[in-house]
Amino acid sequence: MVFLFVFKPVFPVVEYLLNYDYIAKVLCENKAKPELKCNGKCHLMKQLAKASETEKSEQKDKKSNVKVEWEIPFVLTEVESVRIPIEPLYYIPIPSYSNQYSYTLNTAFFHPPTV
Repeated sequence: MVFLFVFKPVFPVVEYLLNYDYIAKVLCENKAKPELKCNGKCHLMKQLAKASETEKSEQKDKKSNVKVEWEIPFVLTEVESVRIPIEPLYYIPIPSYSNQYSYTLNTAFFHPPTV
């Protein structure tokens, strides 16, 4: 079904290509004027215009006939406030942890040797 809607505008072109000789000799409006080199393109343009008009009218009919109704369930309930007791954080010493970091304050600055 989608295939039909996508390629519907291509059908007049395919018909023109398949029946090129017949359209150029019989259906062309400018066959008496060979200097225009129409070769049935006038007929093709009419068919494309007709296909586009029918497509637009079909789309308009579809848009006008379609009514969308949405039902959105909405329930409003009163929310009760819940109090969660927050206990203060206390320092809990960990017996297996030992701080082995040491810092030695060195006030002398290292100077590279002079040459």
